[in-house]
Amino acid sequence: MSKRLAVGQCPLCERRARLTFHHLIPRKMHRRSYYKKHFNREVLNQGVAICRQCHDGIHRFYTEMELAKQLYSLALLQQDEKLARYFEWVGKQSIKV
Repeated sequence: MSKRLAVGQCPLCERRARLTFHHLIPRKMHRRSYYKKHFNREVLNQGVAICRQCHDGIHRFYTEMELAKQLYSLALLQQDEKLARYFEWVGKQSIKV
């Protein structure tokens, strides 16, 4: 579902790879009344370009609700202890293109 972007450096694992777009507030949350009331479309559509392995890991470890409430910025994703260990591991893996 997420569109592929150009090849670049993933800000999470620091590998050079094809990047995908990660919505900082997951799209599934956009239709909930709280998010409709408190955020405009521009804010809801903000995201970061990250590699597929990091993207999959984020969604494996946390639900959309947890991501929307607790991990809604690149800095918060990078600072999360569980994800930081995962990103470190991903950084040591070879790139699958």
